Amino acid sequence: MVNSLTTQQTATQNLNLPSDQNASGRTLGSEEIALLAEAIHSGTLTSTKGTFVKALEKQFAELLGVKYAYACSSGSAAVHTAIAAIDPEPGDEIITTSITDMGALTPILYQGAIPRFADVDPMTWNVTAQTIAECLSDRTKAIIVTHLFGNPCNMTEIMELANSRGIPVIEDSAQAFLAKHDSQYTGTIGKVGCFSLQQGKHITTGEGGLVTTNDEALARRLFLYINKAFGYGDPKPDHYFIALNYRMCELQGAVALAQLSKLKGIVERRQIAAAKLTQKLQGLPGITTPHIDPRNVHVYWKYCLQVDSSVITNGAVGLAKKLKEEKGIFSAPRYIQKPAFQCEIFEKQRTFGNSRFPFTLAQNEALDYTPALFPGTFEGLEKVLVLPWNEAYTDEHIDYIADAIHGCAAQLCC
Repeated sequence: MVNSLTTQQTATQNLNLPSDQNASGRTLGSEEIALLAEAIHSGTLTSTKGTFVKALEKQFAELLGVKYAYACSSGSAAVHTAIAAIDPEPGDEIITTSITDMGALTPILYQGAIPRFADVDPMTWNVTAQTIAECLSDRTKAIIVTHLFGNPCNMTEIMELANSRGIPVIEDSAQAFLAKHDSQYTGTIGKVGCFSLQQGKHITTGEGGLVTTNDEALARRLFLYINKAFGYGDPKPDHYFIALNYRMCELQGAVALAQLSKLKGIVERRQIAAAKLTQKLQGLPGITTPHIDPRNVHVYWKYCLQVDSSVITNGAVGLAKKLKEEKGIFSAPRYIQKPAFQCEIFEKQRTFGNSRFPFTLAQNEALDYTPALFPGTFEGLEKVLVLPWNEAYTDEHIDYIADAIHGCAAQLCC
């Protein structure tokens, strides 16, 4: 009876946190409904004839201060479009991060190129100029940097390295809307920027993406690749090269346009809440709050802690388990359970039929996934605890999370 009563009391004390997987943690509302209704009443749902996607592209470019922005069907489509615009030869290498979503990696293979994995800084989980430099070869065609969790890579050093070799940089800013490095928005520093509008991103259309550039020639290829390489608007349009239909429809464009008007407020609320949590967790034994370079502006797609297993029993995994059991807080230890290169697609080279293409064209060094080459990756994944995060958090939610971490960490202190 005592145990039952204790469980009941604990359950009633738990606070339900807003979730970005439903309306409680999203900003979707009357503005999106109004524009959706307008799109539907127009009867034009294709972006080749409509106005909403074009307006989204124009306004997004203006917000970031870039010359060109194009909408597409997903964040993965954005990355694929960027890689296709760079146009690698089969067997070319594209340097990327060991901690990323598979949707940012398979486009490399689809374009016949080889992902060359760079290690990360275990404090930020981002690639660095040093880890990228260790991967450069005579086959390097491009570098993809991922601004993980909304915390920018240190782009000054990365761009100096890339520019010295004449290598284009693609920025994966799927998690980094309005993040900045040295006063520049991420997605505007490299040759091409890629953004995602998936359900859990800062703004959402369920699925959707955007690509940005200041390069006129690349802009042309980005536009064409999204449109099956058909030259809409050309005097004698044709399908100029192999490409896909990655267009965004007008329904998504209408929702995205309404969401875009809310973006600055969304980012500001996330930053304010994050600052409060950081202050409340300062000095807690075994817990390290986000590491941010002074040149960077973090936009907190997620709020990540480092958990020291020598202080907290079972480290991030143990703390996550305790937070869920005692406080109903669902967090993600390790973020991804293993580095990307340990997934079957890479370990077993499962691509097109039994061909193993394009791995058959790879240099041995590009396929060397020996753990000793990735110390930052394994250390970073071991320590990271990803907390749920969105713009609907109030002071009450932050206090609840902070108190829960303090209490659970104290119970697990070695």
